Amino acid sequence: MRRLLLAGAAALLLGAGSLASGALAVTFRWANDGDVNSMDPYARNETFLLTFTANIYEPLVRRNRELRVEPALATSWSQPSPTVWRFNLRQNVRFHGGEPFTADDVLFSAERVRAQGSNLTSVLSSVKEIRKVDDFTVEFETHQPDPIFLEEITTWVMMSRRWAEANNATRTVDLTTGQENFATRNANGTGPFILASREPDRRTVLRVNPNWWDRVEHNLTEVQFNVIANDATRIAALLSGEVDMVYTVPPQDTERLSRQQNIRIHQQAELRTVFLGFDQARDELLKSDVRGRNPFRDVRVRRAFQQAIDLEAIRTRIMRGQSRPSALMYGPGVNGYVPAEDRIVRPDPDGARRLLAEAGYPNGFGITMDCPNDRYVNDEAICTAIVSMLARIGVRVTLNAQTRARYFAEILAPRYQTSFYLLGWTPTTYDAHNTFFNIMASRDASRQRGVFNSGGWSNPEFDRIVDQIAVETNPARRQELINQANRIHIEDVGHIPLHQQTVVWAARSNITLQQMADNYFPLRYVRVGQ
Repeated sequence: MRRLLLAGAAALLLGAGSLASGALAVTFRWANDGDVNSMDPYARNETFLLTFTANIYEPLVRRNRELRVEPALATSWSQPSPTVWRFNLRQNVRFHGGEPFTADDVLFSAERVRAQGSNLTSVLSSVKEIRKVDDFTVEFETHQPDPIFLEEITTWVMMSRRWAEANNATRTVDLTTGQENFATRNANGTGPFILASREPDRRTVLRVNPNWWDRVEHNLTEVQFNVIANDATRIAALLSGEVDMVYTVPPQDTERLSRQQNIRIHQQAELRTVFLGFDQARDELLKSDVRGRNPFRDVRVRRAFQQAIDLEAIRTRIMRGQSRPSALMYGPGVNGYVPAEDRIVRPDPDGARRLLAEAGYPNGFGITMDCPNDRYVNDEAICTAIVSMLARIGVRVTLNAQTRARYFAEILAPRYQTSFYLLGWTPTTYDAHNTFFNIMASRDASRQRGVFNSGGWSNPEFDRIVDQIAVETNPARRQELINQANRIHIEDVGHIPLHQQTVVWAARSNITLQQMADNYFPLRYVRVGQ
């Protein structure tokens, strides 16, 4: 059910294709099991935060309905040389606070996204220098040719220098510290929606931007986002009409909802890969009963864990068929994916026990597994199943499942306080290099490399190949390098890929929306019908 509010004489005057003065105002209400942890778009490189704040803030270039790059705050771009990208900025654009968008805001945003506290430092990792040519022209010079530079900056949105300076928010607050600044609960972008109110872990309200520069496709005047952690309560809210759409649908409820005449299921394979990681950096694990050594530094232990896990059982029993088991850290739809390289390891508990014994752990050992309980589809249930599978080979796992806010603060940079964890990653460039560089390459803060490599897996040859991939412009040669990197990682069991989950949303039948393979939810495509 939608809520209709009569707009009076002071109705918002919207852009072309939108509601005219005196029309009915339309409120769209949707729900998720977890909240957006911050309104600061650089606070966390996590899909839900990025997609939510992308309704308020905008990048120079964005993805369209088909996930292709198109102009946004930049109207066009060119390459005067192989290492220089020149962007012509959109004129007559204003931030929600009224200040004009100019090149100064681009330079400020570049400085802010690469500064301490930002979780998106890698988006400009290839950039050597940023120059202001004039008020509406900027140039990015990369260290070397970067064939996927446009794809790399689609999640980097522009912030107002004047607003940030006036509100002491020129730096992103590191979410792992638990501190906040003005940008944590407030926002000032150029996008189609304006932040109206913010109640963390409960409700966030957006209202339409009457001065948005783009052609309006939605028919919304207000958006209410509600946090409903309990699965049954969230689904009940959809069925009763209290909300119009649910972003996270439990697999066990999909079939029941599909039989409802007034509910429509939206689903497709997601680009995200969910995987397991191990702490291989410390001499002694933080969360284990093994003293004086780190069992995960032995490839035999990592391979034993891999052989203990039954991916098909997770697919059928936990995910209800809504996943695709994977042997790679990225799947179909990502540039560089080759089906022939994606060979699943079948479960072999007896072989796993032999490997543990060879490594010096004939009776197994104890370990704590860190897991979110409100981030991925059935995340805690997946971890619970893995606990049981590892028990069969003598590994005693203590499950530490917690909300995404606490979970990410613990396992991600700069703390990396984990020994064994579950994580998911969507390559925002839709290219294998993004996963290699952020998740698998050796941690190197000076290059913003390996920021999300929580376990610290490191292989010099892998790193060397990843550096080559970053600058290789010949597609065939680049694919050869990608395959080589994958084989190194697979042989060393750097991580254990589990699956690509299926994105399942549910909405009332009068809702038109665009579901994306990257699990982004652009409100600019939402329409509420009668």
